[in-house]
Amino acid sequence: MEVQGRIKMVGETQTFGSNGFRKREVVVTTEEQYPQHIMVEFVQDKCDLLNSYKEGQQVKISINLRGREWVNPQGETKYFNSIQGWRIEALQAEAPAGMPPVPPADAFEPAGNLKEEDHDDLPF
Repeated sequence: MEVQGRIKMVGETQTFGSNGFRKREVVVTTEEQYPQHIMVEFVQDKCDLLNSYKEGQQVKISINLRGREWVNPQGETKYFNSIQGWRIEALQAEAPAGMPPVPPADAFEPAGNLKEEDHDDLPF
């Protein structure tokens, strides 16, 4: 699975326990009608994949969904989910090579003096 969006936050690497378990979190905001802030964690050697990424960058992250069961001291069973990233790549917002850049919309002068009787020769 993949998550695509703009990086909102890149956390620092955290180390836990005596065995040195490492975790680093990144939050990606999706760009859709209802944007979502998705937290993805990178663990162990995958933490270093985030070193070259910064807030505001467009990225695509390959993820795995993880779930685990835990029984608390009172004997109640709890379930937890996490989203683990295993690859991240920058997305280029630029046009493909060889394509001229598209000028901004305000670079075009609005058409004036249009009349209903003026007919165009477009075939559709």
